[in-house]
Amino acid sequence: MVGEIGTLGDFETFLSKLGTVPDDKTKFYVHWVRRFLKSCNYQLENINTQHVSQYLDSLEADEKIADWQVKQAADAVILYVEKYLKRPLQQLTSSSKDSREKSIGQEGSLAWRQTLEEARNAIRLRHYSLSTEKTYLGWIARFKTFVQDRDPHLLEANAMKMYLTHLALHGRVSASTQNQAFNALLFLYRYILHKELDDLTSVVRAKRKVNLPTVLSRDEVKKLLSFLDGPHLIMAQLMYGCGLRLMECLRLRIKDVDFENDLLMVRSGKGEKDRALMIPGRIREELCRQVASVKEIHDQDIKMGYGEVSLPDALEKKYPGAPKEWGWQWVFPAEKLSVDPRTGKVMRWHIHPSAIQRAVKEAVIKAELPKMASCHTLRHSFATHLLEAGHNIRTIQELLGHKHVNTTMIYTHVIRKKPSEIRSPLDGL
Repeated sequence: MVGEIGTLGDFETFLSKLGTVPDDKTKFYVHWVRRFLKSCNYQLENINTQHVSQYLDSLEADEKIADWQVKQAADAVILYVEKYLKRPLQQLTSSSKDSREKSIGQEGSLAWRQTLEEARNAIRLRHYSLSTEKTYLGWIARFKTFVQDRDPHLLEANAMKMYLTHLALHGRVSASTQNQAFNALLFLYRYILHKELDDLTSVVRAKRKVNLPTVLSRDEVKKLLSFLDGPHLIMAQLMYGCGLRLMECLRLRIKDVDFENDLLMVRSGKGEKDRALMIPGRIREELCRQVASVKEIHDQDIKMGYGEVSLPDALEKKYPGAPKEWGWQWVFPAEKLSVDPRTGKVMRWHIHPSAIQRAVKEAVIKAELPKMASCHTLRHSFATHLLEAGHNIRTIQELLGHKHVNTTMIYTHVIRKKPSEIRSPLDGL
């Protein structure tokens, strides 16, 4: 990381001396190059045309990044590679996405553009989340570069096998990253190219590490929570007190909180399963106040002519007035209104995941905890502390929403006798 910082500092100086990039744009050029270097694992010696093309393709597949930003990123990265590192790039220019498409052939580009559009429509037809859409399209775009923009309809299963093997051997990606790419390409082959993949046994698979979950003690949880406040504190308390996943917590709606029966309903959790959880008595009043504050925000939005939220699946078409109804509002709404990237409507979304993740990370630092704790650590701690309290493993499985009890069994490894509690045979001599 030190080498990366030094390299970017030198590049920033290089841009200043070059004089072709306005001073107020320099920081953005450095930003795009930093992201590029990260995508290459900071291995400068391996940077080539393919890496640059893959990086720019991934930016194009990201709906949050505008065309002018992709052009700026292309200018920055090509300037960095060709002028700063002095490595010529073939079949690539900094004149934007259109000129790059001309260099790879109009027919191939058109076929892939249509394929990517079909993939986007198929993903939305199946009601996949926006993050899944971005991830799948990103992998398909990188696969497109790997096969050198050959007509997608002429691709065989072997091309997918070669790419997945390439990721494991040369990209050195983790098992979860390779599986992510596998799922994206499987979607492409099955639902867009309409080709079944029978034998994938020859694919070199990245080795999956078996890691025990990080778990905080009760005192550590208490200390961490003491450095949080407001909605962030309530969310952290729900993740620890109910075992919620981060996105399950963020996607809670007013109608999912049943104060009369002290129940919290998790709708369409992982695996599209619903489950009912208890509302911890300790935070009942705080949660009531949070819901009341949301009512004030919603009433204000309605007065301003807004007040809509995104609804799951096709409910908006079935119930046109539902997006403005009180029951569908988020329990933890964002501070500002935003534009829905799919519909273009101005609405209020829930708090962004990075906001609570950042708050928890800062709390871990302030609490001086020696563990790499995150939001998910609170869920791990919930399960472990229930096991320690003697609750049945099947009950915990249901509370966590695990499909298989084997997934829940990992917590039994965490509560086994600590090595420090075991007497060495040497001490018995």
